[in-house]
Amino acid sequence: MLLKNNRYKRQIQKHLYFEKELSCADLSLLTDKSLPLTTRVLNELIEEGSVVESGYASSTGGRRPLVYSLKADMLYVVSVAMDQLVTRIAILDMQNNYVLEPLRIELPLSNNPNALAQLTQHINSYILSSGISKQAIAGIGIGMPGFIDVTKGINHSFLKTESGSSIVSIVEAAVGVPVFIDNDSSLIALAELKFGAAHNKQTVMVVNVGWGIGLGMIMKGELFRGNNGFAGEFSHIPLFTNNKMCSCGKSGCLETESSLFIVTEKAIQGLKEGKVSMLRNLTLENAEDSSRAIMDAAVKGDKYAIELLSESGYNIGRGIAILIHLLNPELIILSGRGSVGGKVWLAPIQQAINEHCIPKIAENTELEISSLGFQAELIGAAALVMDHFDSLERRKTKSTGNEVEL
Repeated sequence: MLLKNNRYKRQIQKHLYFEKELSCADLSLLTDKSLPLTTRVLNELIEEGSVVESGYASSTGGRRPLVYSLKADMLYVVSVAMDQLVTRIAILDMQNNYVLEPLRIELPLSNNPNALAQLTQHINSYILSSGISKQAIAGIGIGMPGFIDVTKGINHSFLKTESGSSIVSIVEAAVGVPVFIDNDSSLIALAELKFGAAHNKQTVMVVNVGWGIGLGMIMKGELFRGNNGFAGEFSHIPLFTNNKMCSCGKSGCLETESSLFIVTEKAIQGLKEGKVSMLRNLTLENAEDSSRAIMDAAVKGDKYAIELLSESGYNIGRGIAILIHLLNPELIILSGRGSVGGKVWLAPIQQAINEHCIPKIAENTELEISSLGFQAELIGAAALVMDHFDSLERRKTKSTGNEVEL
């Protein structure tokens, strides 16, 4: 009975994390438990100090019910957002606030056999610097590029292990906290689904513009990963006959004409040819700062920077036109690193949709820039942990060897 009660407490805490505020009746409906039981367990959580009364719900013509929320420092989540070049680590509370400044480290994943060991070392050091006990950390969520098998906890593209052990088991053993991994674009979509523009929507495509062009797919209101978790490799649809080699080993992929690497490469070449721009000192070796400078310049109205993003955006729009024909989404969200470019992306993407889509199919598909921006992957990695909160007690016991009650 105690174990079932603890599990129900975690279900309530999980719903409060994602919905921010809920009434007792809301929680009863969401968990499919009786109102008396929900009331009793809520009172226990209030006594324990993890849940607080946060006011009254908006009036709907009757007595306004009390609503409840999680206490921000009830637990914490370690969130890790990786791309091919840079890794960011943050600790978030139950209101998705940063507990301390996120850590940014240069951690190239290609041809780096020590990447996983470096990652675990940085995670451990960051937790230590926070002063937060590991017993107060619900788990670690890690978003990373590549073909991720979330069931086996392995990445077929990066962070490969010689022993054949899973990334999850290695990090859990080193840090002593439950670990969950997923593809970066899937986690960006998860963030949009739970906290962003895709909340309460059914069919949404979340385009992750970065060193590739990722895709998180929301179908029937849930994250869609395909048969074995590899759905959404938008970057590698063959759109061009340009004979440009892609990172996947094929040629002509969307990535070869649209990624921020390509935008930076074209910018450097154009400046060498005498293009007039406020842009200076761009390098592929410092692609992160260079791509950010291009997007910042475009937002400020720099003509050449706008041309660069417009060309990339148009190509992305051609790919999105295919998605619209296949899936008829209600919303396309532009998210990830590239969302820093803001509304500059919208016109060229919409132009491509207008040119390449059958109007009747595209007429009800909205296009917008993510409000979560570049923080989406960090938020999604935290959401990944809390999405598994019901099973965390067992996972925590497994990783530490100790009986831990959450």
